[in-house]
Amino acid sequence: MSEQIVVRQNREFLTEILAPDPHRPDDPQLYPVEHIYHLTPYGMLLASLATCTAIVLHAYAQHHGLDLQEVELRLRYERIFSDDCRDCEAIDEYREQIVEDIVLMGNLTPPQRQKLLLISRHCPVHKMLHQGIEVVSRLAE
Repeated sequence: MSEQIVVRQNREFLTEILAPDPHRPDDPQLYPVEHIYHLTPYGMLLASLATCTAIVLHAYAQHHGLDLQEVELRLRYERIFSDDCRDCEAIDEYREQIVEDIVLMGNLTPPQRQKLLLISRHCPVHKMLHQGIEVVSRLAE
């Protein structure tokens, strides 16, 4: 299983989300998302991570006078099965992974780009996913 999304955000925080059409799973093309309910639950999770990361990057860049014009985040959610898996359809064990490619546009030096990469990890959604969060589910009265 794989899911992908692209989020673009400019320095004015205007955000564009691109995702596959959930009604055409074999179509590799990404389309602009007009409403959040057009995303799958995995797409919503990826969009949350990407938009949070973009906001953190732009806020940091503006506060520190960096020439960050636009951020593009390309995220992909994947389930990684064991390399020696013979019957992967029946296996209950797999690793989940989000791959996040960050494109920084602007007149930035290599040290500034590296600093922004470090800053991207300060997004609260990134921290929750990386560190884990307990979910307590119960029926309400």
